[in-house]
Amino acid sequence: MAIERTLVLLKPDAVKRKLVGKIIERIEDKKLDIDYLSLRTLNVEELKYHYAEHVEKPFFPSLCEYMSSGPVVIMVVKGENAISALRKMSGATDPLEADAGSIRGMYAPTKSENVIHSSDSEKSADREINFFVKGIME
Repeated sequence: MAIERTLVLLKPDAVKRKLVGKIIERIEDKKLDIDYLSLRTLNVEELKYHYAEHVEKPFFPSLCEYMSSGPVVIMVVKGENAISALRKMSGATDPLEADAGSIRGMYAPTKSENVIHSSDSEKSADREINFFVKGIME
């Protein structure tokens, strides 16, 4: 089994609604380790990089407004098959399509306020970790 690292963002609505502890507990209950954790508000330039594939889409301005509306928790999570484990735990982007026991299925009120981001591949995880953690780790 592969030991992987993945980036997880707990979005502003998760922080505002005091869901951080509950979500971290679920991650740790899966025997995944938190290698890095910080709390900060993202700026538009960071969001343009992170969501580069969405910059030209009509919903991008509202996505930026939401994601910069308050602090996010930035985590690097490590463990066996961490990428797929976090994707499964997170659930579908649209909470109406997410499994009932997933993080989004339990806590996300809407598709646009969906409480969590997790890297979707090893390539994305490397890119996102290198960007958000900027040499802080290893």
